[in-house]
Amino acid sequence: MAKIFITGSADGLGQMAAKLLVGEGHEVTLHARNSKRGDEAMAAVPGAASVILGDLSSINETIKIAEQANKLGAFDAVIHNAGVGYQERNRINTPDGLPHVFAVNSLAPYILTSLMEKPKRLIYLSSGLHRDGDPTLNDLAWQERSWNGYRAYSDSKLHDVLLAFAVARIWPDVYSNALEPGWVPTKMGGPSAPDDLDKGAETQAWLAVSTDPEALVSGKYFYHKKIKANLKAADDLDTQDLFLSKCAHFSGIKFPSK
Repeated sequence: MAKIFITGSADGLGQMAAKLLVGEGHEVTLHARNSKRGDEAMAAVPGAASVILGDLSSINETIKIAEQANKLGAFDAVIHNAGVGYQERNRINTPDGLPHVFAVNSLAPYILTSLMEKPKRLIYLSSGLHRDGDPTLNDLAWQERSWNGYRAYSDSKLHDVLLAFAVARIWPDVYSNALEPGWVPTKMGGPSAPDDLDKGAETQAWLAVSTDPEALVSGKYFYHKKIKANLKAADDLDTQDLFLSKCAHFSGIKFPSK
């Protein structure tokens, strides 16, 4: 039995992965942004061990999420599933003055990874749209650029791949991978999304617990349990390090080297 934490598991792919893992007998801790959503999450995933509450768009609340998680002891796997989409029509400042998409999709996984006890496996949900992300990493807070929700989302999904690959390199004792679930008909993807919803949740659950040799790898990018080519820029070590340094600047939290 593995002990797993899944961010953004009140609905969508996170909830589906949680159900798969609970059904296999694993100990799953859920996450939701407030108590109402937390109650809904626990009701939707019978057998879940607990739920951690906190808004990932806030640096302070994300730090508190990490603190709550650490009180439960080290996890075998953490699935960084939480994310917001590209439909946002404006920058939407968070309490820290950052774009909502960057705060939730990019900075929160960095903060949690930096502050939580090191798990055995880390899984970061990206998207095929990461290939449209800007590898220069200029103006992450969108203070100089005209807001474009699609571009901001694509950037954030590239950030998730950069983070996964950086962690794989810096922490060789951890399996750290990124994946794209496909364009699936979730609340974010919309009802007309063409990919298989069930398959969208399977890969992250598989990477969290499987002993298949194909899952016991690190620094890879997956789609439906198969390694898939990622944007080449994500393999660049300097770009990975630049992303870590920028996240350290925004959060005030330095990524631990070991």
